[in-house]
Amino acid sequence: MTKKLCGTNYPTSICFIVVNEFCERFSYYGMKAVLTLYFLTYLKWDRDLSTAIYHAFSSLCYFTPILGAVIADSWLGKFKTIIYLSIVYVIGHVVKSVAAIPTVGNTDVHISLSMVGLILIAFGTGGIKPCVAALGGDQFEEENVTERQKFFSIFYMSINAGSLLSTIITPMLRGDVKCFGNDCYALAFGVPAILMIVATVVFFAGSGLYKRTPPQGNVLLEVCNCIGFAIKKRSKRSKHDPPRKHWLDWAEDKYSKRLIQEIKMVLRVLVLFIPLPMFWALFDQQGSRWTLQATRMNMAFGDSFVIKPDQMQMLNALMILLFVPIFDLILYPLVGLCRIKITPLRKMAVGMIIAALAFGAATVVEVNVVETVVTPAPAGKCLLQAYNLAGGDVNVTVGSNNPFPAPIRHLQDPPQYETVTLGETSKNLTIQVTFNGETSECLQKFEEKKAYSLIVDSVITGIQCKLVEDNIQKSDDGNPFLRFLNKGPDAITILVGDVEFFVPSGVMSLNKSVSRGEYPHVTCTLASGTCPHLNLGLLDFGASYTVILMEESGKLVPHKMEDVQANNVHIAWQIPQYVLITVGEVMFSITGLEFSYSQAPANMKSVLQACWLLTVAFGNVIVLIVAEGAGLEQWIEFLLFAGMLLGVCIIFSIMASFYTYVDPSELDKIYLEDSGKEEDDHDDLKKMTDDMELNKTGKSTRL
Repeated sequence: MTKKLCGTNYPTSICFIVVNEFCERFSYYGMKAVLTLYFLTYLKWDRDLSTAIYHAFSSLCYFTPILGAVIADSWLGKFKTIIYLSIVYVIGHVVKSVAAIPTVGNTDVHISLSMVGLILIAFGTGGIKPCVAALGGDQFEEENVTERQKFFSIFYMSINAGSLLSTIITPMLRGDVKCFGNDCYALAFGVPAILMIVATVVFFAGSGLYKRTPPQGNVLLEVCNCIGFAIKKRSKRSKHDPPRKHWLDWAEDKYSKRLIQEIKMVLRVLVLFIPLPMFWALFDQQGSRWTLQATRMNMAFGDSFVIKPDQMQMLNALMILLFVPIFDLILYPLVGLCRIKITPLRKMAVGMIIAALAFGAATVVEVNVVETVVTPAPAGKCLLQAYNLAGGDVNVTVGSNNPFPAPIRHLQDPPQYETVTLGETSKNLTIQVTFNGETSECLQKFEEKKAYSLIVDSVITGIQCKLVEDNIQKSDDGNPFLRFLNKGPDAITILVGDVEFFVPSGVMSLNKSVSRGEYPHVTCTLASGTCPHLNLGLLDFGASYTVILMEESGKLVPHKMEDVQANNVHIAWQIPQYVLITVGEVMFSITGLEFSYSQAPANMKSVLQACWLLTVAFGNVIVLIVAEGAGLEQWIEFLLFAGMLLGVCIIFSIMASFYTYVDPSELDKIYLEDSGKEEDDHDDLKKMTDDMELNKTGKSTRL
């Protein structure tokens, strides 16, 4: 007899299943939260490739549940499938964590291990996805319907709790903990690996308590075989064969009329599934494009709190917990009081429109975000700015170009990069500098598509000019870049946070990424002795700074120049798009699950659930194709996705208007009444099943 919890009708075994699900979801979402930035900053991939691989992984995670369901139902059973694939899952996490250790091999090794780890994780998480919830449902007796429903609510809450906590914690482990001199991805992946080990151990610990059902064959395979047989039979029909009213009726020679009728019901729903991947193409970009957008925004909330760009995803998990009861208990009943007929398909269409609006909001944010980004020079041109260290105003011309029409003041912070026309891939240009009425010339080589700083200085022999190449790209993690130009007589060592700069006299240091923050007392050491603390002020998100160290009155004084403007759009402006996409999810995703479950015959529910997961997989494939193939500016890409979803919504609404809701339980009644009798002919069956159509539908969103 199944053990119960404290005299209730809840089996003790569900405790192990709920804890297992919490830990597994923590491990999955925690790893996935930092994945895009891992590709970008650790593997050094560009934004498009990082997005494409992220969505390829997400897609694989939703293709593999089909495999897990077939293995569980046809071969191993749910318990063994979960155990074996959890071990694969753990191995994938461990391999992924090892790949994030810089001392393990070179970049090719890191990439290879990362891909192997992600493939194993995809097979693990996807394979157990259809089994865990089903095993939990199997623990209840048939009469404990209320308890089973509450279990699924608790199960759903454990998923969101794991997602919420992991998307808060793992970005902190990545960014706040430093290992191997950089962000600690090894720890950020290692903690989810430990949680998956805990999930597997906890699940196995309850093995003696589970109520297990033996494999009874996979209905999905039976459906596919039936459809394949009907197509084959129809293609080989002869002129003498009697006509069939439906192409599936050609399978009657081998399969029961009930199975054929059930498949017809499923196919009617699957036709409506065709437009659905477009919603998921937008929804799943929270972890890719929206995270990348966040890296170019101001992430500081006052002086005390700074959010990580990959932590913004937690808003979705948090708001879904808030919005589901609000919609179910307040909003839908209020709309119902207004005598507005709310059908599941109408909810889904509205959810699509709201998701499109979310990407409209993301477009507006992106247009403002890119204003602080320096646009690279096109072919045949380069970018140039000038630092004037000469002690007075100077006028600068470059070849036939006049990029600086106004005089450049002493130690003036360059307002922007100016464009210099070369007309070829590289060119030597004469730079004319006028200072105190005298003009000096120097020859410098420029290359197309690059950015430069021209340093103009006064020496005993006259004007000296030096050209240095600049980095105009914003950092991938949102932190500022910093470099020093030492005009003092001695070499200097400067420590900014935990980043050290060694700058010989007269030399420009390399650009290095430092943590965002106020730096009023930066320590430095001169080769000839001590130096006073340097006040660098605020080094803000997304900016690139050049600090010129000048000797004034016998001591070094820093002069800060802002080469690339700091991010001036606050990350809070992403909140509206997260609110909209979450509202869209409540109306589309949860309602869609309810719809597909309610419109499927009892033994076909798993088939529709598997097909629902496939719509998520194909949605990620769409993003993969657009990210790698379109090559659009980001705001245009966001607008494209919004427009595509609105177009798909119109098509879906037209298709939905022709759909008639059915009650699958009527099919059971029909065949129960006919039990013990011979099956009626096809026309009688068609007449009976026509009576199953319903016009009344539910008006709530169930977890």
